[in-house]
Amino acid sequence: MTGLIEVKVAELAQLFNSMDPSPFLERDLDHAAEEFIVGWAREHPRQHDLHLLIHLTRPPTGELATLEPVKDSIRHYFEYRADELWREFRQLMREGRAALLIGLLFIVLCQTAAQTLLPGSQGWQAAAREGLTVLGWVALWKPLDILLYRWWPLLRRRRLFQRLAVMAIEIRAAPLHDGSAAIGTDRG
Repeated sequence: MTGLIEVKVAELAQLFNSMDPSPFLERDLDHAAEEFIVGWAREHPRQHDLHLLIHLTRPPTGELATLEPVKDSIRHYFEYRADELWREFRQLMREGRAALLIGLLFIVLCQTAAQTLLPGSQGWQAAAREGLTVLGWVALWKPLDILLYRWWPLLRRRRLFQRLAVMAIEIRAAPLHDGSAAIGTDRG
């Protein structure tokens, strides 16, 4: 099965960030175009191949050969975004491991302080000991949040960008002045 994503623009330049000075192959997609494509891609089941169909309402001003760099640029952008999310994931895991080490050391310190400095089991000493115990466990909140919950949305989004980086892209242009149509299609 194939999940179809259709985009209608007047010209191909509308797909790309006009403020980006990079060469064409390395240009960023326009934020609205990216969100539109990503939003539609999320709607399709993971097992479906994706197919991007770009409808041009005006005939392209350049040669048909310029359509291939557009397709390559779109793929390159999603490859870059997938790589960026992988770097973000690795950084998050480093942060999680460091926070876990700090949290474990802190809970050991709190428990040691509770047992040695506050040996009494009644009154303010008991309350202070319980407070140190709770404080030690609270210090583990961030590493547990990172290592249990915050990583998987990053990897899910990365997999989506990887799918978008290999999708088939087809560009259908409005009829040229002689009545023919400019069409460019390819797979992966």
